[in-house]
Order: sequence, then C-alpha cells, then structure tokens
Amino acid sequence: MLRKTLLALAIASALVACGKSAKEPEKGASASASATAAKDEKKVTLLMSPEDTLTIESDALASGPVITGSIQPERRADLRAEVGAIVLQVLKENGETVKKGDVLLRLDETSIRDSLTSADEATRAAEQTLAQTQRMYERQKTLLASGMVSTTALEDAEVRRNNAQSDVAAAKSRSVSARQQLTRTVVRAPFDGIVSERKVSSGDTAQIGKELIKVIDPSSMRFEGMVSADKIGVVKLGQPVLFRVNGYPDKQFNGKVKRVDPAANAVTRQVEVLVDFADNVRPGVAGLYAEGRIEAQTTSSLMIPPSALVQAGDSNYVWRIKNGALAKVPLSIGTRDERTGRWQVLSGLQSGDMVVRVPASGFKDGQKVELSTPKAVASASTPKVSEK
Repeated sequence: MLRKTLLALAIASALVACGKSAKEPEKGASASASATAAKDEKKVTLLMSPEDTLTIESDALASGPVITGSIQPERRADLRAEVGAIVLQVLKENGETVKKGDVLLRLDETSIRDSLTSADEATRAAEQTLAQTQRMYERQKTLLASGMVSTTALEDAEVRRNNAQSDVAAAKSRSVSARQQLTRTVVRAPFDGIVSERKVSSGDTAQIGKELIKVIDPSSMRFEGMVSADKIGVVKLGQPVLFRVNGYPDKQFNGKVKRVDPAANAVTRQVEVLVDFADNVRPGVAGLYAEGRIEAQTTSSLMIPPSALVQAGDSNYVWRIKNGALAKVPLSIGTRDERTGRWQVLSGLQSGDMVVRVPASGFKDGQKVELSTPKAVASASTPKVSEK
C-alpha cells in the first residue's frame, strides 16, 4: 500500500514539472513579442504635409468686460384701454405684420356714443339760450339809450348773456370729450411693426389702463446688456461689441456701444449698456438672451486655433513638432477671441513653434515625423504613415 502511494506522488511531481517547463517558453515568447512591437512602433514615421501643421504666431487679442442681457426693440408700444368698455373684436393676432394706422381691435362704443349725443344736444340748447340772451341784451341797450329802462335792467341782461356763453363753452367741451372717447374705442397701430402679444379676446371687459395689445418694431432691435460696475470704467461710446444670441448658435453679431447708463442698479450693482447692431443683420425675435464682450482694448498675444488644442478634463495640450519628432506639450490658455474663436496661449509655446493642426488620437510622444514637400503630397489630405 505504501509503495502505491509513493508511486502516485512521483507521477504527480513529474506532471507539475512538465507544466512549468511548458509555461516558461510561453512567457518568454510573450515578452519577446511585446519588445518587438515596441521596437516596431518606434520605427513608425509620420509623413505630414505643410497643410497638416501650423506655426504659432502673435496676433491681436481684443479684450474687455463681459456683457450679458437680452435683445429688445427700441420702438415698442404697450397699448392700453383709455375707456372702460367691452371688447367687441380683435382684428390682429400674435406675429401679424401691421402698418401705422391699422385697426387692431374695437371696443363697444354704445354708452360713449349716447354720451356724445347728449353732449351735442346740450350744446345746441346752450347756443339757443345764448342767442336769446344776446337779443335781450341788445334790446335793453336800445331802451336804455331812449331812457325807457334803467341801467340795472341792462346789467341783468348782460349777466344772463355771459352765463349763457359759459354754458355754451361747457357744453362744447363735453361734446369734444365724448367725441375723443368715441375715437378711443378703436385701437390702431402707432407705427409699422408686428403684434408681439395679444392680451384680450372678444367679450373681455376692458377697464381703463388694462393692457390690450403690444406692437414692436423688429427693425429697431438692440442689445440691452449689463456690465459689472468694477469694469465699467473702460467702457466708452462707440466701442465695438461682439456677442452671440441664444437661438442663433452659429451666428456672431457685431455692435457698437450707443449709451452707458449713468447710474448702477441698486440691487445688482451692474450698469446698463445699450448696444446698437453694426449692420442690418439682427434677430427678429425680442427677449432672446445674449452674451458677449466689449472690445475695450487690444493686445498682442500668442494664439492657437481650437482644432490644434486637445482638451482632456482640466488639462490642455498640443502636439509640437521639433527635431523631427512629436512632443506632447501641456498648455496654459487664457481668454478666447470671440472674433476668430482662437485661444490665448499663456505658457507652453513660443512664437515660431510648429504644432499639428488637427491631432490624431494615436499620436505617441517621441514619434518620428517627416515633413514632405507640397508636390509629394499634392493628392493627400491626411497624414500618412511610412515604415523605415
């Protein structure tokens, strides 16, 4: 029994030894393959054309305070009810174009027309009374000249005539007021524009001062922005402004500072700045959020296009070509030029450095690079890889 046990242990030991010997060559082959791959990778040379690279140079960088706000029309009218009446008809809807004088809505004029009729009748009665008192006054003057009446009778006739004149003036005033009230039952467009908001519908009761309809002039759009009070000292009239408008992501608008509010907001401590559009290209919708920068000063700085910049989390880097090899160079960037979209380079590069225009994800630090002549790569649009 003991002999059988020893024989089994011997066989097991032999099998283990064989397994180890089989794995050792396997490990050696793997390490050799890795070394060979690394060696081959170092031999790979990138073939690039001049179009694949760019040279870092200094350029003008416009800087200034940030301005935020909204697009608002300079010409806008909030039409309100000037008389208390029922809304009979609304003729224009939101977004409809109107001309100056177009009827927008009508109010019930029944009671106001009755008042006008009454005032006109009172005016006619007062005029008749005035004519009668005037004749009486003239008669008394004639009788007084003949010595048939006293001076007191003439004075009484004169007082009655003067009172009648006052009654006529008061009656005419009431007629004019009622006629004006009648015209206010028809609401008209004050200028050419677009209906931006309809506040009432047919059947609503319009009290005096109630909002009825809003009209804006889209050709008078401007940027009404706010600037921090600690930056307002560099803002001057006529300075260029570059800004973007929410809803127009691919469009950059140009403007000029038209007016700076002389007083800061008591709550936010910001100063209102009005910006006119520098051209006829402007949004047609009011109330859109806008944000930009006032170009208060211009400095010279190294600039890099966003296509060459690689952003990984909070770090930024570029691939520089120097001495025929790639080098991964960390960058410290500053502000972004709104005009060109390029970033300011604070540190990491110098003027004249050559970098890859559009880096690829497979670049390796230290990888060899060969720059070809334009003739050799006339038909190539992307970097090529050659084996040496």
